Amino acid sequence: MSTAAIVPAAGDGLRLGADRPKALVSLAGEPLVVHALRGLRASEVVDRVIVAAPIAAGDELRAALPSEWNGWVRVIDGGATRQASVAAGLEALSHDHDLVLVHDAARALVPPAVVVRVVDALLGGADAVIPVLAMADTVKRVRGGVVLETVDRAELYAVQTPQGFQRRILAAVHAAAVDSDAPATDDAALVERAGGEVCAVDGDSEAFKITRPLDLALAEAVLRSRRHSL
Repeated sequence: MSTAAIVPAAGDGLRLGADRPKALVSLAGEPLVVHALRGLRASEVVDRVIVAAPIAAGDELRAALPSEWNGWVRVIDGGATRQASVAAGLEALSHDHDLVLVHDAARALVPPAVVVRVVDALLGGADAVIPVLAMADTVKRVRGGVVLETVDRAELYAVQTPQGFQRRILAAVHAAAVDSDAPATDDAALVERAGGEVCAVDGDSEAFKITRPLDLALAEAVLRSRRHSL
């Protein structure tokens, strides 16, 4: 079965304090999106990638990609929202791909093993798959500055990407979401809303989302550690 990945990369870099889209913010001399794509490629289970870029930055993003990725990566115009960018990516995919991953460019350092775990679960018959990490912090429900309760974290997990889907299911939930007034923060939530089953596999601490300057500094440290271990 053929696997494609959609990388919604149209977000701004405001929380990073950047003057450019987040996907093009530099990490160790290369844009975040290049690092994210490198992890997908190193997994050896992704046959095709669609990157949904900011409309004004598509040419800059294309120029940043290694020439040997021509034919493996296609850059398209993203949408006004993450959901719209994923939908545009689905439209751009050929019908040759049975499995689709959705991967955030901001999770630039996801280890290839996580990608493989997601795809293996799909090949095993799962409709939708998400990589997760158990919550380490105490979690409290707060309203108006007042703690309402301490939430039992035993069944709470932080969700990462890439999230994986049988293509027919992802296409169906996105088609249904067009008429919905309730946007979803991730694609797995659309499957849940439709009554589908979402399976979980182990994520990785290095698959954190790069959102703030501190995250970028941590990512630099992770890359240095990886290079020293080679």
